[in-house]
Amino acid sequence: MVVDGAIIYSVASVDAPATVDPGVRVGYPTGRKLAERRLAIGGGAVLRSGSVLYEGSQIGARFETGHNVIVREENLIGDDVQVWSNSVIDYGCRISARVKIHANCYVAQFTVIDVDCFLAPGVTVANDIHPGCPYSHECMRGPTLERGVQVGAGAVLMPYVRIGADSIIGAGAVVTADVPPGSVVAGNPGRVIGDRLSLTCSTGITDAPYRGHR
Repeated sequence: MVVDGAIIYSVASVDAPATVDPGVRVGYPTGRKLAERRLAIGGGAVLRSGSVLYEGSQIGARFETGHNVIVREENLIGDDVQVWSNSVIDYGCRISARVKIHANCYVAQFTVIDVDCFLAPGVTVANDIHPGCPYSHECMRGPTLERGVQVGAGAVLMPYVRIGADSIIGAGAVVTADVPPGSVVAGNPGRVIGDRLSLTCSTGITDAPYRGHR
């Protein structure tokens, strides 16, 4: 079905109200075998031109995309999630409410992102510990980001790692090991260099940018 220049496949439903730009595809078919092909999107969605949402996912209310976003199949996405331009959510992910994924990010299959997390532009999330191995698909697993994790621009999050709640991952860091809650991580490989509440603000607006927050 073509609606105002957008293609909405028969397996898809988008609850009203919704804003769907021309050039959006909702319920795009996958070549993978799925137990459930229905794509359901809650009310208040804003889907911008070039975005492609595959069949077989469940997406909450007020979902918002930038341009040219791809959301693959078998994802479970909560309310008030934003995914900005040219980002890809691969299949089988679990993304909770109020997550913000900025532009040019890649989120690999089987990644778990808890509520209130943020991925800055260019973050890469990996899931394959032995790329090219004939058994790699059997052991693929993305990282787990606990509540409130903030990830800086260009960071790389490696498979299987667990990043504790309210941690800060610095720009360009490569996270190869589990991160305790509330940590600040920087470097390659990423190392804990402090805790969230010890950070100061270089602009002078505040002495403690995270103190008083969760």
